[in-house]
Amino acid sequence: MELDILVKNFKNKDHLAFEELYNMYHKSIFGVIFNMIKDTEIANDLTQDVFVKAWNNSEKYSIKKGRFFTWLLNIAKNTTIDKIRSKSYKNNKKNVSSEDFLNSFMCNINSDSITNAIGLKNMVSNLEPKIKNILNLIYFEGFTQKEVSEELNIPLGTVKTRKRNGLNLLKTLFV
Repeated sequence: MELDILVKNFKNKDHLAFEELYNMYHKSIFGVIFNMIKDTEIANDLTQDVFVKAWNNSEKYSIKKGRFFTWLLNIAKNTTIDKIRSKSYKNNKKNVSSEDFLNSFMCNINSDSITNAIGLKNMVSNLEPKIKNILNLIYFEGFTQKEVSEELNIPLGTVKTRKRNGLNLLKTLFV
């Protein structure tokens, strides 16, 4: 089924469209979340949350504002950042055992292959360094634009411009 029709049906609360879109995108969404959170169980839960949020807010998606996958990525990024900033997550991370740390580290090796399934990390790595650095921090490390500005000691407007330019370059590669 054509993507535009799937998305239209999804917005009309068609369960089959939801299932098909989930099957198309859940591995990529999981990979992005996992790269930010480094925990398989939490990444699985958040992936489910992303699709539930998309389903519950499907009327807010507009093709005029961007691609459906980009919309899902933004939901995933925001959901993951909310989780990372939550009090329960921070308290839970204070009590991490050395075995959990080792398991998390070993799982991280596999996360690159998950993200590379769509070739996104490879495409980002081919961008010019100043844009690549910003996209990596925002989309693969979970930084906010303000945090990137502070980390790189550059104006917030510059971060926003480079992010937009980088996304436009990636968009031309995907289309």
